[in-house]
Amino acid sequence: MVIPSYSTRCTKKELVAPNVYELKLEKPQGLTFKPGQFVLFDVPLIGNPTDIQPRACSIASTPDEQELLFVVKLKAGGRMSEWIVRSLTVGSVITMKGPFGLFTLKPTDHDILFAATGAGIAPFRSQILDALTHGDTRTMHLFFGVRTRQDLFWHEEFESLEKRFTNFHLHYCLSGNDPNWTGESGRIQNFLPAMIQHRDKTDLYVCGAPEMVSDMKKLALETWGIPKANVHAEGYI
Repeated sequence: MVIPSYSTRCTKKELVAPNVYELKLEKPQGLTFKPGQFVLFDVPLIGNPTDIQPRACSIASTPDEQELLFVVKLKAGGRMSEWIVRSLTVGSVITMKGPFGLFTLKPTDHDILFAATGAGIAPFRSQILDALTHGDTRTMHLFFGVRTRQDLFWHEEFESLEKRFTNFHLHYCLSGNDPNWTGESGRIQNFLPAMIQHRDKTDLYVCGAPEMVSDMKKLALETWGIPKANVHAEGYI
């Protein structure tokens, strides 16, 4: 099977939270994808542009949006992080392949719980926005975990969705110490179980740091009693 390759241009590069960049790209003609899928960027090594390796990034935009949206959390010394900070600019030409992945919403009548940390929120923006704007009436809870309030991004958009759609509910979980924070403090794992009304009728989608994803899967299957077929997870570094 031949994987399509596309050439596109960067239209936006913005630091939206500490060490988190939002990127927008022109949508290449002919590119189609499902919410939750990802692409592979061809990322050159700083100092040696002929040394190119692929790096995965979830598509955060919906198929209906005119541009492609991505979010990347910087990793010290990481190839993609160095490329974004030191080389990528608005107007840069980017080569990518895809889409890939099966981390997509399943057509059930279950309640949906989304659990994300950091940049793991990316596929959920695509999934939630696409589902809600196309009339999905399932009850949805999004748990977004970060360390501090400064680490939150896209919160205004999610808060707007919560006001527009009565079936969508937003929960922030701050794991760091913030004496002025009046919301939920601690790990997502501490608060999510309260939203499980019927274990067999709950779909759990988890995306974020690999250790969080692994812990969440274990809790869902061994402690919360969610059936394995209802648990969908993707590690996101």
